[in-house]
Amino acid sequence: MEKSVRVFKNRQHDIDMTEGNAFQQILMFALPLLVGNIFQQLYNMVDTWVVGNYVSTEAFAAVGNVGPITNTLIGLFMGFASGAGVVVSQYYGAHNFTKVRDAVHNAIMLTVILTVAMTAIGVAMTPLMLRFMKMQGAVYNEAKEYLSIYFAGIAGLLFYNMGSGILRAVGDSRRPFYFLLVSALTNTVLDLLFVIVFGMGVAGVAYATIIAQALSAILTMIVLIRTDSCVKVTLRDVRIHMDMMKKTISVGIPAALQMAVTAFSNVFVQSYINQFGTNYMGGWTAYSKVDQLIFLPMQSLALSATTFVGQNLGRSQTERARYGARVALFMAMGITLLVTVVVIITAPFLVRFFNDKPDVVTAGTLFLRTLTPFYVLCCINQIYSGALRGAGDSRAPMIIMLASFVVFRQIYLFIVSNFISNTVVPIAMGYPAGWFVCSMLTLIYYRHADFGRSRLV
Repeated sequence: MEKSVRVFKNRQHDIDMTEGNAFQQILMFALPLLVGNIFQQLYNMVDTWVVGNYVSTEAFAAVGNVGPITNTLIGLFMGFASGAGVVVSQYYGAHNFTKVRDAVHNAIMLTVILTVAMTAIGVAMTPLMLRFMKMQGAVYNEAKEYLSIYFAGIAGLLFYNMGSGILRAVGDSRRPFYFLLVSALTNTVLDLLFVIVFGMGVAGVAYATIIAQALSAILTMIVLIRTDSCVKVTLRDVRIHMDMMKKTISVGIPAALQMAVTAFSNVFVQSYINQFGTNYMGGWTAYSKVDQLIFLPMQSLALSATTFVGQNLGRSQTERARYGARVALFMAMGITLLVTVVVIITAPFLVRFFNDKPDVVTAGTLFLRTLTPFYVLCCINQIYSGALRGAGDSRAPMIIMLASFVVFRQIYLFIVSNFISNTVVPIAMGYPAGWFVCSMLTLIYYRHADFGRSRLV
């Protein structure tokens, strides 16, 4: 073991978070992750911008409204990926590099299995999900075409996310950022080429997306295969390791159910919004794109907290783990408040970027200015849920988020729409109502959680 520590411990791209300045480590880890995620969202926004300005309003609504569907299956996979990342980070923190390699090869094999399953499920479920969301006519046809192509090429997205999750587990958030940058630029160029030059419409946007995602996956896998770090992938060693699979599943299944069902619950909100017509659908689409950007700082810091807590609990440093989570929370709240002010001021311009139709701009501005002030609430559930997952406890965040975002939110929507006011603003307020409940429950649970019992190694 001592020899493996000397070989692997000081790889230039890896960060050992078990010692040193916690604030600096979390910041330096989160920055490339944040910028990379911004680029990822920007190239998703380019898809929406291109169809909104060069195809049709129906295509714009279609591409924007499929988010809950894609996020449901992506969330399912990301839960398993987070489980794999927690196992890797805790063994890395414990400097048990033999187990790190077993966990990595198990994660790659799990990705192969889930890629086959999710491709089939995504393609098969597309018509059912679209009908459930009450999409009809041209919007339905455009959305079906987009999703059929998207799910057929989902392998790139899954392999990139698992590979980048492995790299982040050992503190390397820079190279995943570089690969996202390349992917974003590729997607932008192909969007413009396929839609404006070749006139491929929604199909062109979908093909541009899966090609760009495949490129980022290839780059990530090349790094994992060629690295001399402890996360090196040797293809002949890719197989299921039952001990690692059990640990991955113990964290991954609750996280997967939480992410997938929470994303699916947004389909209910979307179906309520869709009842108010195409303009509100378009306004909600624009709002949803900005919503994803607002979440990025806290999500990036939540991933930092997951890695920080995982590595430190691998060394039984419970107090340092909790300190790092507090640092991440204060950073997230400060940044989110600044972003909130900017969004409220610039709301009409942000919506107009996606669609300049006056009624769509009015609806999108209404959503942004009504909901944005409540985003600071989300910092609590995002950061502390990330910290709990880093400790190997993903069951409690799952239960809390499902209770808040699924059960409570659906009860709220039913009561408001049937007994109080079936107008768009009270319906949209279902989002911050769920955020508030989730954050309060998460805070209460986190303060009483026993990190010492949550270690996987």
